[in-house]
Amino acid sequence: MGKPVSSLRNLGKVTSRMLAEVDVTTEDELRKIGAVSAYHRLKFQFGRHISLNALYAMEAALQDCDWRALDETVKAKLRAQAESMHQKSEHGTKD
Repeated sequence: MGKPVSSLRNLGKVTSRMLAEVDVTTEDELRKIGAVSAYHRLKFQFGRHISLNALYAMEAALQDCDWRALDETVKAKLRAQAESMHQKSEHGTKD
């Protein structure tokens, strides 16, 4: 079943609870969909209450490092992927 997301580095009670509301409860589930897809789900469900720090925290949790230690190039790539996913969902496309 995998470790609960609440046990992962960088992910506190509030983020873990929000992730559970979008059907991400374990590390395996988070790995399967990836940080960007999980962030997209959170933004859809919770809107402006979700910041880019959540995206960075989830990616860093998967890498088992502090979110503040993510390289700026990684953060830029994550932002670009999240924006691309957002634009596709607004236009109703999947690719």
